[in-house]
Amino acid sequence: MTDPISLTAVEAAAALRRGELSPRELFDAYRQRAAADDTNSFTWLADDPTTAGAGGFGGEDRGVPGADTVLAGLPVAIKDLFCITGVPTAACSNLLRGYRPPYTATVVARLQEAGATILGKTNQDEFAMGSSNENSAFGPVRNPWDRSRVPGGSSGGSAAAVAAGLAPVALGTDTGGSVRQPAALCGVVGLKPTYGTVSRYGMIAFASSLDQAGPISRTVADTALLFQHMTGPVDPRDATSIGWGGADELGLPTAERLDGLRIGVPVELLGEGVEPGVRAAFDAALRRAEDLGAEVTDVALPHARHALAAYYVLAPAEASSNLSRFDGVRYGNRVDADDLVSLYTRTRHDGFGPEVKRRIMLGTFALSSGYYDAYYGRAQQVRTKIVEDFRAAHEQVDLIATPTSPTVAWKLGERVDDPLAMYQADTSTLPFSLAGVPAISIPCGLSEGLPVGLQLSGPVFSEQRILEAAHALEQAIGFDGTPALGLDAVTDGGAANGGAA
Repeated sequence: MTDPISLTAVEAAAALRRGELSPRELFDAYRQRAAADDTNSFTWLADDPTTAGAGGFGGEDRGVPGADTVLAGLPVAIKDLFCITGVPTAACSNLLRGYRPPYTATVVARLQEAGATILGKTNQDEFAMGSSNENSAFGPVRNPWDRSRVPGGSSGGSAAAVAAGLAPVALGTDTGGSVRQPAALCGVVGLKPTYGTVSRYGMIAFASSLDQAGPISRTVADTALLFQHMTGPVDPRDATSIGWGGADELGLPTAERLDGLRIGVPVELLGEGVEPGVRAAFDAALRRAEDLGAEVTDVALPHARHALAAYYVLAPAEASSNLSRFDGVRYGNRVDADDLVSLYTRTRHDGFGPEVKRRIMLGTFALSSGYYDAYYGRAQQVRTKIVEDFRAAHEQVDLIATPTSPTVAWKLGERVDDPLAMYQADTSTLPFSLAGVPAISIPCGLSEGLPVGLQLSGPVFSEQRILEAAHALEQAIGFDGTPALGLDAVTDGGAANGGAA
């Protein structure tokens, strides 16, 4: 019998519907593997699919009608930022340690309605603030390709779990690159959808104008499968919910060619800081795109170089506002104190980690009297310019391509004491977040034996086009994820991991 772990999510879901594989067999295979995890990817594992919040065995229990896109008992790992009824949800912060929500996030509920089973909650940077998954109250996550290196962040647990074969698919969140960057560093696929297409209800807020849930998986088709069931009608509990897509409108990608597709490469995001090995793998991927019929050309994003500065004003400002509720009175674990001010101070001092405190202070300063216009107001103006740059670029090209991360995974602890170096890890993803456009990262090769990610982005609501192009490139590159998965064979290996040597 084929090892269930070796199946892609699409293959596993099909085998479940045909009765060739039972939901119990698939769940137990992943549960056993995840329980022996040495990457610290999970903060909680369901003992059984009938555990409170896990949702049962999906289609087997719910009578979900058979269809090519129904998840039918597929185990899904969920980032600890999403609330699930009765399941520990701490956002990997000591301030929320032990919290069990009385409600479930809309996106999780939609996956469960499609038949998915909750496998467990994944580790992350505290309150999604970080690029290395070292800012977690549950300890750092280790990259499956090299346990001495970071997996990226903030959705590092989700990316590492998929890369290590601990879950077939996972749910992450992306504020400034927190799905795409760890996907790149762990050699898996990660999609940040158009802002508003996935409900944020039940997702603990970091920066509300940027936060978006996204799928992480081994293949582009698996990412599309999960994304189909994350979108849907307008959610009245999320004022930013647009209501779009769903399985009726979004299909699994089948493209084999890129004939006529125009791909733009912004020179502003290929300069200083991009490692030579990353650039080599990226250039090799572009040559593959041309071989498939695409036209590759330069495109201008003149304000992209200001994205890092703008983001680290806007996101901390919104974090300062969102996290003010965690005071030990309204939300969060409290400490004993003699008066209210001391209670607030000590609760936050003991509960928040260093990076969260740093961003709250940055954001509070940017919003303070006398500084609002100088910092927050100007950052919003820069954001508007970046949005305009993307609109102008997409009048010339269909998609935009960049390396997802300027570097491969770095050593654990290497950047912990250098916040600026840590923040610069997201220079390639931040402009797309500020613009609110969809973007995907797919593995495109190796550098120093570690994965390199290729980022493809398009205009708002162009997810289907992005997925089709990513699928065609994925097939041509033939990236081999076996070293991280620890399996004898998962794919055919293709062209030597993209021929990036």
